[in-house]
Amino acid sequence: MSNISQPDSANALNIVNNYVSNDLYGIQDVWASNMEQEFMKIRQIIQNYTYVAMDTEFPGVVARPIGEFRSTGEYQYQLLRCNVDLLKIIQLGLTFLDANGNAPPEFSTWQFNFKFSLVEDMFAQDSIDLLTNSGIQFKKHEEEGIEPNEFAQLLMTSGVVLSDNVKWLSFHSSYDFGYLLKLLTDQNLPSDEAEFFDLLRWYFPTIYDVKYLMKSCKNLKGGLQEVADQLELERIGPQHQAGSDSLLTGIAFFKMREMFFEDNIDDDKYCGHLYGLGNCFIQGNLQDDALPVSSPLLS
Repeated sequence: MSNISQPDSANALNIVNNYVSNDLYGIQDVWASNMEQEFMKIRQIIQNYTYVAMDTEFPGVVARPIGEFRSTGEYQYQLLRCNVDLLKIIQLGLTFLDANGNAPPEFSTWQFNFKFSLVEDMFAQDSIDLLTNSGIQFKKHEEEGIEPNEFAQLLMTSGVVLSDNVKWLSFHSSYDFGYLLKLLTDQNLPSDEAEFFDLLRWYFPTIYDVKYLMKSCKNLKGGLQEVADQLELERIGPQHQAGSDSLLTGIAFFKMREMFFEDNIDDDKYCGHLYGLGNCFIQGNLQDDALPVSSPLLS
């Protein structure tokens, strides 16, 4: 399992200021000013730490598709598409682990902070309130945030995407991958869900969505934090920030693999499925399960 440890209690989240320096947790914050130098490190890290846990933070859900839909799954994809097309990503967390769940020395997680304006950009107010209370600094995002196109160029040449050797770990991640595909292609998402999955397989050949794996894990239920509590995992860093959430997703995957899959996950059964989309849409409590994991309604 991961060799990451909690910081001393003296370094705990400052509730008054709602901000803590993430490097206390082995989480490297990335802004426009240090993005190139951090990608230089990532190009080295990915050679030996090929399990990449990922999470995004985005400004909620602001639109609903209209029309007739053949299935709940089709509706969910069109809901995703119209919101990802309209909105901007706020944060991306990438955590790098090896095949045994061990982290690199010093930093395991990079948290990319994108340019976002509360004056010019669209958002759902409840999502912004949640993220503000979680310590996200929107003024700094507006002034020092990363330009998406510049990030995409560096990610494309990093060895992290377009690689059969990299295994992506995520949690209820259709929106997360939607925003990543929008970044990488610099285009709106495909109108057809099948084309979306074709693109997904091209950029991310191997994906394990922890929420999808849970269908084979007796008694595991709920959102990421609830699952972590059931697995008796300690969160590192502030909840509802992409770095901490990606790290928790990564260690949850390895704990589940050990407990429920005897350290061997059947790729034919589990690889490439995103919970809530396509032929893997799972009927259930749609009020909860159909929402993206970054929605405040799942907090």
